[in-house]
This record gives sequence, C-alpha cells and structure tokens, in this order.
Amino acid sequence: MMKRTLIFAAAALALAACSKTPEPEATPVAVAPPVEHGFGPEISAEDFAQHVKVLSSDEFGGRAPGTPGEQMTADYLVAQFQRLGLQPGNGDSWFQDVPMVETTADESTSSAVIGVNGEARPLAFGTQMALGTRTAQPEVKVDASEMVFVGYGVNAPEAGWNDYAGLDVKGKTVVMLVNDPGYHAGSEELFGGKKMTYYGRWTYKYEEAARQGAAAALIIHDDSGAGYGWDVVKNSWSGAQYDLPASADPEPRLPMQGWITGEVATQLFADAGLDLEAMRAAANVPGFKAVPLGDATFSATLNSTIKESSSRNILAKLPGSERPDEAIVYTAHWDHLGDHGAAHGAEAAGEGEDHIYNGAIDNATGVAGVLEIAEAFTVQDPKPARSVVFLLVTLEESGLLGSKYYAANPVIPLKDTVAVVNLDAMSVVGPTKDFVVIGLGNSELDEVLRPIAEAQGRVLVEEDGVEKGFFFRSDHFSFAKFGVPALYAKGGIDHVEKGVDYGREIQANYGSVLYHKPADEFDPNWDLRGVVQDLMALYGVGRELAGNEAWPNYVEGNAFKAARDASRGEAAN
Repeated sequence: MMKRTLIFAAAALALAACSKTPEPEATPVAVAPPVEHGFGPEISAEDFAQHVKVLSSDEFGGRAPGTPGEQMTADYLVAQFQRLGLQPGNGDSWFQDVPMVETTADESTSSAVIGVNGEARPLAFGTQMALGTRTAQPEVKVDASEMVFVGYGVNAPEAGWNDYAGLDVKGKTVVMLVNDPGYHAGSEELFGGKKMTYYGRWTYKYEEAARQGAAAALIIHDDSGAGYGWDVVKNSWSGAQYDLPASADPEPRLPMQGWITGEVATQLFADAGLDLEAMRAAANVPGFKAVPLGDATFSATLNSTIKESSSRNILAKLPGSERPDEAIVYTAHWDHLGDHGAAHGAEAAGEGEDHIYNGAIDNATGVAGVLEIAEAFTVQDPKPARSVVFLLVTLEESGLLGSKYYAANPVIPLKDTVAVVNLDAMSVVGPTKDFVVIGLGNSELDEVLRPIAEAQGRVLVEEDGVEKGFFFRSDHFSFAKFGVPALYAKGGIDHVEKGVDYGREIQANYGSVLYHKPADEFDPNWDLRGVVQDLMALYGVGRELAGNEAWPNYVEGNAFKAARDASRGEAAN
C-alpha cells in the first residue's frame, strides 16, 4: 500500500496557520524536533512504535499540562490528524480549552505537625506525608485541628453504611483507610468484596470529607489497599498539581488533603492508646463508630504558588455518512507527570538523576493506539454511518480532569454518544490468550467485543487486581458517571508462547519499576504483536457500532444504567 510520509516541522507550520484557537497564555511556544516516518494505513507495530517514541522522548519533557511539552504534544497530534484528513472535532478547532489552576507547594516554607501528648512531631514532605490543597489560595492553614479516625470515610446510604453517623467533623482532621470495607475484611458480603467500589477511591474519600465539613483529610497508605507503593504517592503529589477552577467544578473542596505513611499512622494510633490493625478490623464491621485519636491535633501551613491558565483536550472527527449526529468516541489521555527537575531545580532532582517522567506506557501507548485506530477508520470501506470522534484529553493524572470537563461540556451530546472506547497504558507483554476488560460485566459492550476477541482465539477476563479500582482510575469513568457505556480493555498476561508466569512478571515489573517513575520510557525490545491484536479488536468494536443502529446500555442492576436510561429517554423525546 502507498505510504504516507510526514515531515513534522512543515505540518506544525500548517497547524499554526489553520487553527483559530488562541494558544493558552501559560503554554510557552515550543518547536518539536523534525520527525520523518512513512506511515501506512494499516494498524502496524512500526507506526505505533514511532508515535510512542516521539511522544515519550525527552524533548517532550514528560508532557505536563501548561509546559512546552504540551505545545509539542498538541502540534504533533494535530499534525497527525491533518495527515489523516480528519476534521477538527470542536467546530473549526482541534482543541477544547480546559481551564485549570496550577498549584505548586513550596515545601521549604510549608510545614505539617502532629501534636500528641504535649509533643510536636513534624512530618517530612515526601517521606512521611503528602499534602495538597484545592482552594487555589497561596496560603492555607490548619491550626491544632482535632484528629478523628473515621474508618474508611464512607457514607453509602444504599448499603446502610455511614462512617460519619452521629459525628460532627467541622474543623477537624479526619484520618481514614484506603480502599473500602470489603477488601481488608476479605468479605464478599461487604460492598464489592475484593473488588474496589467507588467508595474505595481516594478521590471519593476527599469529596465526602469535604461534604462533611472537615478541615483536612489524611488517608493512611498501604501498598495492598492502594494498589501501589508509597513512591507513587510521593511522585504524583510532588511538583505542580492541577485542578479545575471552582467555577467549572463546584463540588465541595477541603482546605487540605493528603496521605500519611503506614508507619506514621501506626505511631499516631499507638500514641492515642490504640492499635492500628485492631482499628482496621473494627472499621470492617457494619455499625463502626468513629474514634477520636486521643488528644492528637494536626497543624499545617501550606504555602503555594498559584497560577490560573488552561490546558487543552485535542479532538478530531470523522463525520458519519448517514447519522453524523450520533458518535462513537475513542479516548486516551496525552498528559503525564512532566519534568521534576524543571519543577524543583536540578539540585533537588539530584545530580545526574533522570527526572523526566516520559510516560511511554502511561500513556503514549494509548495515544498512539487512538492514532492507529483513527487511520484504520479513514481507509474503511464503506465509511462509518455514525461519526467517530478521537478525543485525546488532558489532566488525567490530576484526577481525570480533562475527560471530566469534556463530559460536562461535550461537543456531541452524551445522549447521542453511542459508546466510549478508552485506551490507557496498553499491554506490551506480547500476544496473549486473554483479553482484559476492566469492569467486565458492567455493560453490553462486552458482548460486542467478545466475538471479535474469540475470532482472535482469545477469551475475555476481568482485570487482575480488582481491588485496585482500575475502573475508576481512567478517563472512561468520567463518561460512565453520565451513563455512557464505556469500554476499557487491553491485552492480558497469558502469553501465547511463554505462559502466564512470563506475563505476570512483565506486569509486575511495570507496577513496581515503571509506573509513575522516570523509567517508563520507550523500549525498542517491546513485543508489540499483542498491541496490534488489541488495536484491531478495539477498532472492530467501533466499526461494528458505527455501522449499525444499536444503543448499548449498562446491564440491569449496574449503578450507571439509570443515567443511561434517562439520557436515552431524553433523546427519544
């Protein structure tokens, strides 16, 4: 087949001429290095690898929002969309501006102290605690706030569970466990059992503490319950933190929120005459009552630099030939954690230390996958009857903010959005016998994917580590909350030639060595045969839905079905 050649520097100049959207003031002008590669219309490992290699290069600086890396990423992605002959996805613009507040704590002038038994015990940023604010205030203080253990910090009326029952936490600091009651108890009778529910997500816990009026909330970290080690917390909470402004996201916000290590919590509970493990066991029992932590108080001063700016979702569209107002959306997040050397200074980063968080697997792979799928749609014959939107969102690493903003301000109404297919941190294990659906059994999209996977000789399985709450940790969740059926699937671990143990070893290495660390870089030794299979399957789901008149839904009893029923009822009227 004829190859399409892109010389990137020229494409970037074309972008500047055609886009009518002004650049955000906070995004410095940047020029990506020239890239030349012959792209073929078929989904291929070579083209996929080229996209990943460029996006995760040191020149892109870890793709943090509001940095030169964002500009370079936007230029590259729009140039790719133009190469494919796609239309801008937001009217005549390739962008949807996402307002953001950038908060960077000054750890040198900030402090946090637990007062206990008349003694002040300072907490060290990064090694003992992580702390942040969503107030957009340059100085936030909590002074001698009483500390109270609220179990898992869950208020779930439908489950008859309220850790805040009879408790007034206004002005107090709540301390809570990560995950939800079913996990550590090992009981299938509590919440989702081993499988994390939304009540187990740290984002929910802060939201509920804010609704309850707490002054601060601290989550006790444990590797198993969180699904990742303390280094992930430290790396994710250091440097610039991003949020939507309150005007765009009016939910209640805490003055301060953060994490403490298990070691700090163990000592805190002991000082209060309590045993942390005994309290964890008590919190697993229905009817648990919150427990004051003796005379312990929390005091903190958080000094931050605040900058209001904007980032961008990047989107393109292939209009449907028959029903262009109905759409299938493919999404992936383009952002990652940036350059911590630039954020903290070379000395803070460590002499000779790699401080660029390249984000190759997370999530240059997902972005590359969407580009490959988009190319497959452009050469499809017949053309899709429904529109296909390719949405590359920002600020996922800050709490799914880009997709959250899009879901609240969709280009195509969510009632007319047939389905969302999300690509995030694709598997580079190689070809596998299993195909993982995160949240298997949630929606009818499973049955669209199943025969496609079976034709590849693969079986659908749920994710390994359901207690880690992966369904709530990527951008499809922003759509699920509004009832849009969302599929998040990737290759599994049962390698066709090398077996399960090999696949599990690769997966474990990603979680312990690469995830949210500078080591997540492009590796030319990846086995991308499985990625090609995955992309063909996910393209197949979109092709099926774009060519028929089906309106998939969530299954009976699923929490998101009511929202879908309501939106489709609105569409019918």
